[in-house]
Amino acid sequence: MFEFAVFWDWMAFAVRWLHVITAIAWIGSSFYFIALDLGLNRDIPGPADGEEWQVHGGGFYHIQKYLVAPERMPDHLTWFKWESYATWLSGAALLMIVYWVGGELYLIDAQKADLALWQGILISAASLTIGWLIYDFLCKSGLGERPTLLMVLLFVLLVVMGWGYNQIFTGRAMMLHLGAFTATIMTANVFFIIMPNQRIVVDDLKNGRTPDPKYGKIAKLRSTHNNYLTLPVVFLMLSNHYPLAFATQYNWIIAALVFLMGVTIRHYFNTRHARAGDPTWTWLVTALLFIAIMWLSTAPMYKPLEEAEAQPLTAFEQKYAAADGFEQAHDVVLGRCSMCHAREPVWDGILWAPKGILLETQGDIARNAKQIYLQAGVSHAMPPANVTYMEPEDRAAIIRWFRNAGL
Repeated sequence: MFEFAVFWDWMAFAVRWLHVITAIAWIGSSFYFIALDLGLNRDIPGPADGEEWQVHGGGFYHIQKYLVAPERMPDHLTWFKWESYATWLSGAALLMIVYWVGGELYLIDAQKADLALWQGILISAASLTIGWLIYDFLCKSGLGERPTLLMVLLFVLLVVMGWGYNQIFTGRAMMLHLGAFTATIMTANVFFIIMPNQRIVVDDLKNGRTPDPKYGKIAKLRSTHNNYLTLPVVFLMLSNHYPLAFATQYNWIIAALVFLMGVTIRHYFNTRHARAGDPTWTWLVTALLFIAIMWLSTAPMYKPLEEAEAQPLTAFEQKYAAADGFEQAHDVVLGRCSMCHAREPVWDGILWAPKGILLETQGDIARNAKQIYLQAGVSHAMPPANVTYMEPEDRAAIIRWFRNAGL
């Protein structure tokens, strides 16, 4: 079974790597084209809506944009779609690997909602489509002609979903799902709106018809929304590494403020790219929002130790706690790890348990069995620099316990 645990961890790493690579490609092309469109020189004669000269990598590039379409279809046309699709697909796979397969630890918070794992997974999957359906309905209503109001309503939708996720899931799952919820809207914009509209324009050109400019207008609205949502999604995807962001009762408010920071940051760069001014006030607003986030993160993060010990072990935890060798492994973890991974760490300079992982009670240790095995058993990642002098026999005890559990 240990071989499967190692394989599964490497699988998660590989999918996460793929997700980061594809996200870089998608975000990079998205930001590039937004900046290009805003910075076009439109004081030129001819049928083009604007042009731009750029230099990169020792060469010069002359770029022209046509507001609706050129007079005829060019022989070679590059489409930008797979970056978005691959990012969403790899992200969905990573969500399944970490939060569905590892749902007992990372997804369901039994103190918030008494749900079976299959129920949590069902909510996780179904919820990702809700945002797109509501958002798409709003965009296709009369609000499509009132972009500012539409953005406000989208923000309200995101805040409500963040609050809702927090009523059911763990803090880290709440942040991750809100990011996936938003990313689903963004990719659906590409798949259901932007690409089909572009295909209509291409088909019109091929058949000698004059393309309707409304399709380009609709696609640009959705692309602009994606532009403002990108940075918050990146924050939410990174948040699972920082308990100060997710392990607080105010995590959904923190997420809401992050969406506002995404707007202020992108407004600054979009304005600069459009050569419409230098709104440096956005940096002050962004800084104040971030200070507010830091203040919210200092709220009590964990319940007192006594209350945690009083809670009975779950069926998932009992399987590990009952395995041969648990008592010895338990003593090793308490002696080598719990000074940092505690509700009130005693290691100098550590204020909160790293990554939010607690290793004080039997339930704590059983719940984190796989990570203990991978981080302090088969590898020497923990303790960092072996500062607590974990001996080889200590690591061997952890390995024996996990393998005996046969899980």
